[in-house]
Amino acid sequence: MKEPVRAVGDGCELAIWVVPGASRDQISGLHDGRIKVRVSAPPEGGRANDAVCQLLSDAIGKPVTLLRGGTSRAKVVFVPGVTPEGVRGILGY
Repeated sequence: MKEPVRAVGDGCELAIWVVPGASRDQISGLHDGRIKVRVSAPPEGGRANDAVCQLLSDAIGKPVTLLRGGTSRAKVVFVPGVTPEGVRGILGY
């Protein structure tokens, strides 16, 4: 299985799999080598992307920026100032 968190520059990139329109917002394990994130926001108008970044930012305690996958369920986000080990510990996998 590929690693969903990798160190880049002064932070980490996280490979994310998004399930929009879920019953509640939650980080729910792994899906095909990516961190699975469920958000209640619909995918229209970038609302699900915003919800994903906010959920991860709240969990990790750092700002989260979408790098790739704006119109896809498979996304890559960047979190500055954290290590892969730190992210794994916070997200619990």
